[in-house]
Amino acid sequence: MTTTIPIVFTIGFDPVQAGLVASLNRPGGNMTGVTILAVDLAPKRLEMLHAVIPTARVIALLVNPANPALAETSSNLLLSAAQTLGLELHVLKASTESEFEGVFANLMQLRAGALVIGGDPFFTARQEQLAALAVRHEVPAVYENREFVAAGGLMSYGASITDAFRMVGVYAARVLKGDKPADLPVQQVTKVEFYINLKSAKTLGITFPLTLLGRADGVIE
Repeated sequence: MTTTIPIVFTIGFDPVQAGLVASLNRPGGNMTGVTILAVDLAPKRLEMLHAVIPTARVIALLVNPANPALAETSSNLLLSAAQTLGLELHVLKASTESEFEGVFANLMQLRAGALVIGGDPFFTARQEQLAALAVRHEVPAVYENREFVAAGGLMSYGASITDAFRMVGVYAARVLKGDKPADLPVQQVTKVEFYINLKSAKTLGITFPLTLLGRADGVIE
């Protein structure tokens, strides 16, 4: 990886832990950027899914083993959250598209009542495919982006990608004007968005609590 060309990134995990920057306040190298609450919000996704389907005691989490640091962090957070909620959590893995069908077959065998898709760039690039599989297999699923809901997924809860890209654009402009990435603190997106697909909910026989409906930033009917 280059250490001289200025880089402005957007990522969903800790850039210090990943070794991209020395610290959030003083990156210190040729990189800076924006972090989004991808992994950190995973327990909240499980909590909201449980609120929508309280009868589902067995839940599955999908992670990408090709991204071990992110997969391990997500698994640990969700296992702890599931224990607190009194749920049984099974961690399923997929790092290629050909493994998706097997994941949903495993869901049926485990009698899992719902699926949390772990935040990962691989899944984000294929969220429409995952949403279509969730619809076909009638699995209530949650992911982090609105596009998942627009494609038929039940719900999404995650940081505002629009805000993240806007902030990255501002930093890119500053770098082009001469600012050094080393002097630009890593920023974090604080706005979180919640979307619901009521059409999918009706198909699945799910009724959203009014408290959650009132919190939604967007509803697809």
